[in-house]
Amino acid sequence: MTISDFNRILNQKIIILDGAMGTQLAANGMPFGVCPEQWILEHPAVLKSIQQKYLEAGAELLYVPSFGANRFKLEEFGLGHRISEINQELARLSKSIVGSKGYAFGDIAPTGHFVAPYGDLPFEEAVTVYKEQVAALLAGGVDGFIIETMMDIQETRAAVIAVKESCSLPIMASMTFDESMRTLSGNDPLSALITLQALGVAAFGCNCSTGPKNMVTLIKRIKPHATIPLLAKPNAGMPQLVGDQTVFDMTPEEFAGFAGELAQAGANLVGGCCGTTPEHIRALAGAIASCSPLPPQIEAISAVSSSRASCFFGPTEPFAIIGERINPTGKPALQAELREDKLGIVREMAANQAVQGAALLDVNVGLSGIDETSTMLKVITAACEVGATPLCIDSTNSEVMEAALRFYPGRALVNSISAEKSRIEEMLPIAARYGAMFVLLPLADSGIPETLAERIDLIKHVYDEAAKYGYTKLDIVVDCLIMTVSSNQQAAMLSLDTIEWSTREFGVSTVCGLSNVSFGMPQRNWINAGFLGMALGRGLNLAIANPESELLNGLISASDVVTGRDYKMRSYVARYGKSEVSGTGTSPVEKQKTLSPQQQVFNDVLEGNEEGIAQHITNALSAGISADALVDEHLIPAINRVGELYDSREYFLPQLIMSADTMRLGFETLEPHLTKQCADSRNKAVIVMATVEGDIHDIGKNIVILMLRNYGFEVVDLGKDVPASHIIEEAKKHGANIIGLSALMTTTMVKMTEVIKLARQEKLHDIKFIIGGAVVDQRYAELIGADAYAADAMEAVRIAKGLTIGNCGGHYICH
Repeated sequence: MTISDFNRILNQKIIILDGAMGTQLAANGMPFGVCPEQWILEHPAVLKSIQQKYLEAGAELLYVPSFGANRFKLEEFGLGHRISEINQELARLSKSIVGSKGYAFGDIAPTGHFVAPYGDLPFEEAVTVYKEQVAALLAGGVDGFIIETMMDIQETRAAVIAVKESCSLPIMASMTFDESMRTLSGNDPLSALITLQALGVAAFGCNCSTGPKNMVTLIKRIKPHATIPLLAKPNAGMPQLVGDQTVFDMTPEEFAGFAGELAQAGANLVGGCCGTTPEHIRALAGAIASCSPLPPQIEAISAVSSSRASCFFGPTEPFAIIGERINPTGKPALQAELREDKLGIVREMAANQAVQGAALLDVNVGLSGIDETSTMLKVITAACEVGATPLCIDSTNSEVMEAALRFYPGRALVNSISAEKSRIEEMLPIAARYGAMFVLLPLADSGIPETLAERIDLIKHVYDEAAKYGYTKLDIVVDCLIMTVSSNQQAAMLSLDTIEWSTREFGVSTVCGLSNVSFGMPQRNWINAGFLGMALGRGLNLAIANPESELLNGLISASDVVTGRDYKMRSYVARYGKSEVSGTGTSPVEKQKTLSPQQQVFNDVLEGNEEGIAQHITNALSAGISADALVDEHLIPAINRVGELYDSREYFLPQLIMSADTMRLGFETLEPHLTKQCADSRNKAVIVMATVEGDIHDIGKNIVILMLRNYGFEVVDLGKDVPASHIIEEAKKHGANIIGLSALMTTTMVKMTEVIKLARQEKLHDIKFIIGGAVVDQRYAELIGADAYAADAMEAVRIAKGLTIGNCGGHYICH
């Protein structure tokens, strides 16, 4: 199937996808704890029966049951050496079953690891792991690929790139969003859509986690920004325990009752996830039969994204400042740090510019004596860790640019591509390969154009070349090429004319390097402000500038109000409504310099500054602050504040992990200096943690363990796929106060009951039970006799603290 064929079909009708596979396999005899992919190959008749029933029910596109057939997952069963064989055979099986009745898409899913820049799995290793699976599925004859149940945009990108670099078949990407419309990693659906449709997926959507009602809201929210078809594959409600079986609470008729709403919201492919059966798909197909498809409403979008945020450009969008500070030119301190492979200043600049309202951050590491590619990737990592502001990648080196765009977990803005022959030949294909927007610089091999007509010719020339790669005017931002008035007083007027022609006649967004206009002049802020005011009137959309300038911020905020780009003046009121701003206050950078050593320790934990905490603790100890005081008054309040920010959805999983790691480093530094009383107050409560038998998922459990240990609990990690008898045996051995149980599969959640029953049989009445995982909730906890359900790591900490008060002597645990 070609991408054109895929789109042609979706323009004509809504495609019906299949339903659940895991729960159907379990219902057909697959036991706990086995590798599903291997079991299917040993029982092909079961797969044939399930998939034939889905086809008979109306499904037109089947998922090859290769969900867990990547190298990392197969290695957990000792089957890593059979990756090619298993994937090929699974693909061939599904292809033989579907025949000419529909299509079979190779199923690619999470590896179970977090991918850099937010995890320890190198990005290129993730791509390689997925390429192994893709090659085998291609050999098995799949018609396309579905990358599903993804919880992290960077891992999703790795899978997409693996497929794109292996074939030209259509790719569907589906992520798992909770009720707050965030993934486990904090990715939101709009940013994910912008990133992945630019990268080249043929369809985007959501599956699992929730029922159809929530998915209607999600699809409706992102449809206006989608240039590609959307898919929805919801669960059949929430799982319930009936006897010793897990069942879902939504009947086929109830499930199909949302079909019309999903179609009206804009879903172009609809199927079922956990708990759905051929009967659910039959009812769904019947309801969809009367619905007309709603194709994408736009062909392009002027927007960039990070892993957790997006920024739109255009005449009706708020003016955007691109923060200029992360650039070593003229910054000796930053130059020195980059040469020493340190990132403290970069992190500070990224955080401060975001606080001051930068919509994007320009990242430039052009400096002699360093490995620019390696440094660029480290700086991108640092910028992504401290915030969600999208990035503008600034380099003249094509190798650096490719490495940066490949690694960056979003849709970036490239700064810049000029009309110079080498730039068009080298940079344009790279930008297009990764779906980046780019700044079009009207500069030729012959030099800087001196007239508007020359600039117009160059703009049109670069645009025509870009159009060959699929670029539209919405994907481009024209640089008005400001030259300093100190050498040519007419230069500014030429730039203003360029802005007006580009926005009013050519129909593109425009940007300028604002400080260029005043170079070499005294009191440069006034010239910058004067030019900006005139440029705003001509239609300027973005400026590369210092967002810490209150004069510029005030001018931009006022402009957005009077032009109506600041909807209901919300941004203006939020910025200026609480107090008068004089423009002469202390900048965030200056405030940071005035912090005491102990306040810097607090900030280190809050900001996840692993690089700086050891030195700041040393400084605090040298200043006479006791180690006990640093723990009680700074480290613990800081991690508590992180928990509050996580609860309020201002922080997400990457920040939580970074802060926890920083906290751990802080304690390691302080350990030799703590008093015996303080040291002894830790590790008083023991928690045994395990993923239950038959379940091999442990990402969530590992995050909970990390946070519990940072709060002073002694945690015994039994790993995954752990039998009930072994959990109880270890709990008795270690004198556990709490047993924490995790399950991510509806087929394994029932194993939690076995553990609790066994504990009661052994008369371990003092041990408390906390359960967690995507498939369980408070109602399930009450049903099986658990003491509590924890929705996330921070809630697990709070519950554990509450359950152990009185059982421990720790100021650390019991505060």
